[in-house]
Amino acid sequence: MRIDVLTIFPNMFSAFDESMIKRAKENGILNINIHNIRDYSLDKHKKVDDYPYGGGAGMVMMVEPIVRTIEHVKNFNFGKVILLGPRGKIFNHEVALNLSKEKELIFICGHYEGIDERVYNYIDEEISLGDFILTGGEMAAIPIIDCISRLIPGVLSSTQSLHEESFSKDTLEYPQYTKPREFRGLIVPDVLLSGHHLNIKKWRQDESLRLTKKLRPDLIKKE
Repeated sequence: MRIDVLTIFPNMFSAFDESMIKRAKENGILNINIHNIRDYSLDKHKKVDDYPYGGGAGMVMMVEPIVRTIEHVKNFNFGKVILLGPRGKIFNHEVALNLSKEKELIFICGHYEGIDERVYNYIDEEISLGDFILTGGEMAAIPIIDCISRLIPGVLSSTQSLHEESFSKDTLEYPQYTKPREFRGLIVPDVLLSGHHLNIKKWRQDESLRLTKKLRPDLIKKE
């Protein structure tokens, strides 16, 4: 998959030079490109924001630098243009799964008090990380791109974990344990050490449902 990110803070995306995302890039599975919107400003000081017409607090990102960046990226990326902003649908596992099937994606990171409304004429979709405010779209783009990337075949070393982890089946993942067997009186459940695969599978299913009902009952679909 090719992903292009439009931002005014490109250094924030150094997170993609670590761990599984780094390996996926090195293996040619992911191609992540970061573009500085300031590079496409016609202002001699590379200004990308200005005061809002009609007055009000804060600054608004200007339409021209963003659109010029989009047009440049569109020369080699024909995917959806996605704005990370508060009007969009809430990001979740289903949205991530759908986006992971795309071959190319373009993300725009908003900032300040927002973007010039005319930018919406150049985007295909808007996504929100949740009903809260961040300092900028970069802080939303990083977890969203990470979530999408790990669903792409070959990024993770094991595909089994994708089918068993939280949210993949509208339930939380079952409890996990490793060595030591006993820690300060806390003991690993005997069933996990029994070697009986059917019993282990049932225990995990039961625990997954128990945790979901207790901690995230909203995830359980109503019949």
